Amino acid sequence: MSRIAVLIPCYNESKTIAKVVNDYKYALPEADIYVYDNNSTDGTDEIARKAGAIVKYERRQGKGNVIRSMFRDIDADCYLMIDGDDTYPAENARQMCDMVLDGVDMVIGDRLSSTYFEENKRPFHNVGNVLVRSLINKIFHNDVKDIMTGYRAFSKVFVKNFPVLSKGFEIETEMTIHALDKNFYIKEVPVSYRDRPDGSVSKLNTYSDGFKVIMTIFKLFRDYKPLQFFSIISALLLVLAAILVAPVFIDYLKTGLVPRFPTLIVSCFLLVMSMLLWICGLILDVIAKKHRQLYELLLNSQASWGGITALYPKHYKTHTQSHCIISASLRIYIIDLIFIKAIRGWFHKSNSIIRRFVYRKVNSSCALRLSLFT
Repeated sequence: MSRIAVLIPCYNESKTIAKVVNDYKYALPEADIYVYDNNSTDGTDEIARKAGAIVKYERRQGKGNVIRSMFRDIDADCYLMIDGDDTYPAENARQMCDMVLDGVDMVIGDRLSSTYFEENKRPFHNVGNVLVRSLINKIFHNDVKDIMTGYRAFSKVFVKNFPVLSKGFEIETEMTIHALDKNFYIKEVPVSYRDRPDGSVSKLNTYSDGFKVIMTIFKLFRDYKPLQFFSIISALLLVLAAILVAPVFIDYLKTGLVPRFPTLIVSCFLLVMSMLLWICGLILDVIAKKHRQLYELLLNSQASWGGITALYPKHYKTHTQSHCIISASLRIYIIDLIFIKAIRGWFHKSNSIIRRFVYRKVNSSCALRLSLFT
C-alpha cells in the first residue's frame, strides 16, 4: 500500500490546527499527518499532538525552511502539503493524492479558478496573485493558473530532487518555476477556498513578502534562462548607446569633427558592456543547459537504482547508489571540466563585475559535479 504523508507547516495556528488535522484524518485515514511547528508561542504543537498529528519542530523561521526540513526528513510515496489556517477544505485531498500515485509529479490546488477572489478580503493579495501568475507564465511560456497556492501534492521523485533555496513565503513560486524548468508533469485541480476564520491572523505581509516573491521570480529567471535575461539588459544598453552616439555621428558626417568626446566615450562604454553581457548570458545559458542534463541523468540513475533495490533489497547498500550516479554523470562531468577551464582562461582579463558573476556560476557548476565524487 502506498504511503501518503500530509504536511502542515504551522506558525501560531492554535485557532484552526485541530480542525485541519481532524478534517484530513477523515479524508485520508491511512495517511501520516505531520505538523511542523515553526516557533509558535500559542500552543499550536500541543493542540496538534492531541488531535493525533505527528509533531516536529523547525527552529529556523520561515515557511521555506520548514518545507526544506519536511522534504528532507519524511519518506513517502505521495506528499500532500496544506496550510494550517483552515483555508483549504479537505474534499479534494483524495483526488490530488490519487493523481500523484498515478504518475503526476505535482498537483496544484487552483484557488484562483474557484472562490478565491470572492472569499479573500485583501485586495492587494488578489492583484499580487494575478501579477505573479502573469509574469511566470510569460517568462516560462506556460499557463499555470495558480502559482502561489499552498495546497499541493507531490511525487517522491519531485520532493527528493527539489533543492529548496527560499526561506520564506516565496517557496511556492520557487516550486512552480523549478517544476516548469525541469519539465515535471504538472496538473491543476480547482479547489474551493475560504478566508481565515475570526481570530486567525495571516502571517503574510502584503508588501515585504510580495517584494520578495517578485525578486525571486527575477532571480530564478536569471538562473534558469540567463541568455534571455542578459539579452534584454544587453539590448537596452545597446539602444541607449545608439541614442547617445547618433547625434555625435551626425555631427561628424556634417562637419568631419567630433565635438562631444565625453558622449562618444560613454556610448562606446555602453556598447562594450552590452556585448559583454550578451556573451555572459550565452556562456551561462550553456552552463544552465548542462545543469539540466545532469539533473536528468540523476533522475535516470535514481530510477535505475529503484529497480535494482526492488529486485535485490538485501544485497545493495547506499554506496552502490553513489556508484550508479557517478557512472551516469561521468561523461558530462569530463566535458564540463574542459568547458569550465576554457571559460576561466577567456574571462581572465574581462570586466571584473562580469568575471565575478560568471566565476560564481561556473564554480557552482563545478562544485555540483565534484559533489558526486565525495
